Amino acid sequence: MEESSEDLLLETCLLAGKIMMESGAEMYRVEDTMSRIAETATEAKGISFVTPTGIFMALQGGSTVKMEQIPTRTINLEKVSMVNDLSREFTMRKISLGKLYTQLRTLDKEVKFFPVWLQIVASAVVSGTLMMIFGGVWQDFIATSLIGAIGFVIFYYGTEFFKVKFLAEFLAAFSIGLLSVLVISIGWGVSLDKMVIGAVMPLVPGVPITNAVRDLLAGHLLSGMARGTEALITAGTIGIGIAVVFRFFT
Repeated sequence: MEESSEDLLLETCLLAGKIMMESGAEMYRVEDTMSRIAETATEAKGISFVTPTGIFMALQGGSTVKMEQIPTRTINLEKVSMVNDLSREFTMRKISLGKLYTQLRTLDKEVKFFPVWLQIVASAVVSGTLMMIFGGVWQDFIATSLIGAIGFVIFYYGTEFFKVKFLAEFLAAFSIGLLSVLVISIGWGVSLDKMVIGAVMPLVPGVPITNAVRDLLAGHLLSGMARGTEALITAGTIGIGIAVVFRFFT
C-alpha cells in the first residue's frame, strides 16, 4: 500500500474509533470496527490499542503509527450506530475509503443529540416513574418529577460552566436533596427517601457501569477499570451531595 493510502486508511480508522469512543461505545466494538475497515481496505492486519483517553493505530508490516486523542466522553448511541452502518457499507464495497472518511468527518462535526428541553422532560418522566417503581406514592409524583428536572438542568449547565463533570454532579445531587427536604417540610411530599431516589436517577451512570463490566468481560482490563473508576467516582459524588443535605438539613 502506498504511503498516502496508508495514511488515509489510518486516519479513517482513527476517526471512526474516536467518534465511537466519544459517544460511549465499548472498547471491543471500537477495535472490531477499526479492524474491519483496515482488513477491507488492505490485506494487512490492523493493529490498534484503545484506551478511554486515546487510540493508537498501525498496519501490520507498515511504517506508520498514528494516534488520536479522546478529549471528551458522553453517551450518544445514535452516533455509534451510524458509524457501524458506514463501516458495514464500506466492508460490503458500497462506498469507497475516501467517501467513508468524508462521511465520518461530517458525522464528527455534527452535534446530533436530543434538544435540551426534551432531555429535561425525559428526566422529569424518568424521575417520577422510577420513584413509583421503588415504592413511592402518587402524591409525590409531580414534586419528584420537577425536582428531577431541576437537578438535570443544574447538572447540564453546571458541566458547561465549570467544565468539571464531577462538580456539576455534586451540585445537582445537593440541589435535589435540598429541594426534597424543602418539599417534605412544607407538606407537599410524603416519602423523602423515595423522592430522592427517583430524582437522582437521571444522574446515575448506568451505561458507563454496564460498558465497564462488558469491557472487563471482553478482556479489556485497562479500559474496563478506567471506566469503572469514573463511574464509581460519579456515583460517589452523587452520594456525597445527598449525604451533605441529610447531615446538615434533616
